[in-house]
Amino acid sequence: MVTSILFWFFIIIIFYTYLGYGILLFILVKGKRRFCKKRPVEGFERELPEVTLFVAAYNESGFIDEKIRNSLSLDYPPEKVKHVWVTDGSDDGTPEKLRKFKDVEVYHQPERAGKIAAMNRGMAFVKTPIIIFSDGNTLLGKESIRRIVHLFADPKVGCVSGEKRIFNKDTAAATEGIYWKYESTLKKWDAELYSVVGAAGELFAIRTELYKPVEKDTLLDDFIISLRVAEQGYTIQYDPEAYAIENPSANVKEELKRKIRISAGGIQSICRLKELLNPFKYGVLSFQYVSHRVLRWTLAPLGLPVIFICNLVLALQRGLFSFTNIYSWLFWLQVLFYTLAFAGWVLEEKKIRIKALYVPYYFFIMNFAVFLGFFRYLKKQQSVNWERAKRG
Repeated sequence: MVTSILFWFFIIIIFYTYLGYGILLFILVKGKRRFCKKRPVEGFERELPEVTLFVAAYNESGFIDEKIRNSLSLDYPPEKVKHVWVTDGSDDGTPEKLRKFKDVEVYHQPERAGKIAAMNRGMAFVKTPIIIFSDGNTLLGKESIRRIVHLFADPKVGCVSGEKRIFNKDTAAATEGIYWKYESTLKKWDAELYSVVGAAGELFAIRTELYKPVEKDTLLDDFIISLRVAEQGYTIQYDPEAYAIENPSANVKEELKRKIRISAGGIQSICRLKELLNPFKYGVLSFQYVSHRVLRWTLAPLGLPVIFICNLVLALQRGLFSFTNIYSWLFWLQVLFYTLAFAGWVLEEKKIRIKALYVPYYFFIMNFAVFLGFFRYLKKQQSVNWERAKRG
């Protein structure tokens, strides 16, 4: 009985985490559209506010020229955009290259203290009401700043998240891209229901006055910063047409490296944002936070091995090769799934990518990274100094 309860409990958890929440969210949003009329919010048509485009960079010398050209070409009055770059420990000529651009303010520190330390340090130089954070290796959509600023016309909005897009060049990019498209859809519905739960570090903005210095050992700066804005009673909104585009990870090993860091940061964030687990205080935001984030970093990945072991026990009790019971069918379907994931790994090692095999492999890697990230966090082995994943 206990084995059966555990099995079905985690089946429900995993289904809800990856599909069920999206279905429920869609139903709730449809209901809100029907019964709650959205009030139109006037934008900043008359007087656009000044903004600061802020980049904390480490060894981005090879991408600077393209990044600066992109930043200076965005559709927003150039006199109202301040370009601030904070470099932390860069030793590849990044600060020297940046200083060649007269429109860019550069604040360099030779000691490497990590991205969040650079961000905390750089905030002292931000004087505009809105700050837009971006990564040094991403390119922004031409209308991104204007679209972000438009959402801040609503005084209830404290943070706006843009969308991360992936150059779709091969199977790896396609898989990563599909994942982000699904995430984008969930974010649109989250925002429509109440608030997005976390912002994309590649492109997000906050009201400068709402920024709170973050602990120097923080691993997911974008997540912590944005949700601490939400903790102050503001919402996080989302516009997929305000986007940052970057190359995919060079391979799954590099993607695993990135996801381990994110997973370690996710566990850290759950500990530091424990107030958000209180639905009596945060209501809908707590529901969204647990459903969209907390379960993905806790019960869902934990459930995969539990389901497999429980399924094996239940199938053995009823006959492992007897296909007259559901447990045998489900067990062999799991075996097939993990076999496909293993085949995807073997072919990946040989630089052969077949989409039908790559998808289960990618899903397995995502959840495996949570286990590695969890133990890395417990052992305090995840460095605050960001290690860039190689890009394709």
